[in-house]
Amino acid sequence: MMITTLRNTKAGHVKFWFFGQFLSPRFKQFIPEFEKKYNCSIELMDYRWPEWLRAQTEKQRIIWAYKILFLDVLFPIDLERVIFVDADQIVRSDVLELWDMDLEGKPYGYTPFCDSNSAVEGFRFWKQGYWLNHLQGKSYHISALYVVDLNTFRRMRAGDSLRVVYEQLSADPNSLVCVLFLMPMSFIVDDFFFFKKNNFKTHPGKFGPRSTQLCSTHGSDIFTTARMALDAKTIDLCNNPLTKEPKLEKAKRLITEWEQVDKEATDFENELIAKGIIHIQ
Repeated sequence: MMITTLRNTKAGHVKFWFFGQFLSPRFKQFIPEFEKKYNCSIELMDYRWPEWLRAQTEKQRIIWAYKILFLDVLFPIDLERVIFVDADQIVRSDVLELWDMDLEGKPYGYTPFCDSNSAVEGFRFWKQGYWLNHLQGKSYHISALYVVDLNTFRRMRAGDSLRVVYEQLSADPNSLVCVLFLMPMSFIVDDFFFFKKNNFKTHPGKFGPRSTQLCSTHGSDIFTTARMALDAKTIDLCNNPLTKEPKLEKAKRLITEWEQVDKEATDFENELIAKGIIHIQ
């Protein structure tokens, strides 16, 4: 993700932000060398879950929650925008386009989720039950790629609103995965509307073009047409609940530039190991 992001942007400088508490010691050794080689900046954030908010124990759920619930407090106050990109994505276009996108005064810019692969229709939880009624025919927008206007987000106190909704809906632990996936959607509908259960008013957001991101599972049958795959500005290596194909194997099979990018990263890592900069545990 990092190499393909840097390879395809015309931005003068790119800075990556990571949650430091979720990184391995080996990756932290890698950071200063990566900064020098690719002329970028990397900064680690550490954030402690607030005691007054219902806690989570699973690492994946904590990460999901951090990237949604605490955007207003994670970053320096002078940072105006941030783009979230999942680590398992290949970036094929300039993220500067997303950075410069006119959000029309809204706090978010999300891209609609792929839904062309009928084989996994039964796994689309947002098309069933409570969330089907909640969306009221609106598209589900994935949180694997989005831009946030932090100034607008803070001014609207969107973080406070999201935390209130999380606290209410997460009372049922069985619904938490759906809650964390769908909570951003509650902020990006075309019009203001109300949660059916708690009468909570939400904030609208900006929709990105569907061609921005291609999910390799929910949109996998798109790969039967080369044009659609090439048009995708990022490709997200989603887990496939039917095949359970490992993501690296999927990348080799579906992404034409994967071999070259993977070799570049592997050669760089091996060079650092040979120099004793990175240590194998």
